[in-house]
Amino acid sequence: MDPLTMIMLAVLAVLIFFMFRNSRKRQKDAAQLQTQVVPGAKVMTNSGLFGTILSIDDEENEVLLESTPGTVLALHRQTIARVVTPVEAVATAESVVDEAAPEFGERIEDAGTDSGDVDGSADKKSND
Repeated sequence: MDPLTMIMLAVLAVLIFFMFRNSRKRQKDAAQLQTQVVPGAKVMTNSGLFGTILSIDDEENEVLLESTPGTVLALHRQTIARVVTPVEAVATAESVVDEAAPEFGERIEDAGTDSGDVDGSADKKSND
C-alpha cells in the first residue's frame, strides 16, 4: 500500500473512534439525566420552560410539570433538557467593593506628581 492510502485509513479509524466515544458519552449523560428526573425536581425543558416535576408516567413517557403555581403542563419525558440545581452565592474578595477604588470614568491623579497638573506639564524637563 502506498503511504497516502495508509494515512487516509488512519484518519478514518480516528474518526470512527471519536464517533463511538461521543455516542457513549451522550448515552451516559442521558442515563444520568433520567436518574435525576424525579418528582419534586426543578427542571428546564428543551424550549427553555422552567418548572417542578409533579409526577412521571413511565408507561406513557409523560411528565406533569408545574411551571407556575396552579399551571400544570403535560409534557413528553424527553423534552426535559436538564435538572436545575440551585447555585449558592459565595462572596469573593473581588465582589467586595473597595471604598477607595475610583468610580467608572473617574480620573486617577498620579501619586508621583507634586502639583495637581493633570497633563503632567510639571514633570517635563526642559532642554536648555
